[in-house]
Amino acid sequence: MDGFSYTNIFETKGIEYLIIIAFLCLIIPFWIIINKQKAIKIQAKKTLGILSSAVLRIPRGLFFSKNHTWTHLQRSGHAMVGLDDFLLHVTGEIKFKSFKKPDDFIRRGDLIAEIVQDGKNLKITSPISGKIVSTNSKLKFNPGILNEDPYIKGWIYKIDPTSWIEETSSCFLAEEAVAWSKSELIRFKDFLAESMNKYSPETSPLVLQDGGELSDQPLSELPNEVWQDFQKSFLN
Repeated sequence: MDGFSYTNIFETKGIEYLIIIAFLCLIIPFWIIINKQKAIKIQAKKTLGILSSAVLRIPRGLFFSKNHTWTHLQRSGHAMVGLDDFLLHVTGEIKFKSFKKPDDFIRRGDLIAEIVQDGKNLKITSPISGKIVSTNSKLKFNPGILNEDPYIKGWIYKIDPTSWIEETSSCFLAEEAVAWSKSELIRFKDFLAESMNKYSPETSPLVLQDGGELSDQPLSELPNEVWQDFQKSFLN
């Protein structure tokens, strides 16, 4: 037939192109589905999760301070310091700023760090006095460690304490820490009811579920004014 030519794609690169196109047609929808499911899971955890004493991790061997930090004396004599699970559950995913470096000396109540979320912040003070031995540099690049593993990988500082017995005498330990965490949740619910009424009444359905249960990460839905009230009531 004049003007007609036949090309066998199996003898050219055509078959490779077809394979690539077919692969993309399969992988792209799969990738979209996977990422959509991941986003749905994150949102569901944030909006449907319930914050209760049952979900809080309270290791029995740590000393918990009233400002929602913890400390633990290692066999080396160094004390690890970090944030407790209550604080991380009420704030949600945060960024972390460290204000101290090795060899700095700090006193109990000194500002040691700041956690930040969408322009809102909370100041963290030290539960003990002593010299900074080391800082957890991983938190600078991966603050999610704080939420995932606050008591092992998510430590903030290692400190050489100077008044360990005296300064931990007011901390909560073991069963007492569990009971205190439960009471803090009750106090937090009362705090939210009052603070939201002042600053953000429209967010009440997002923070309190049916039956008055607390949603997980409630502060993430609330304005800076509520965060500052929380600072005064729970961290100072």
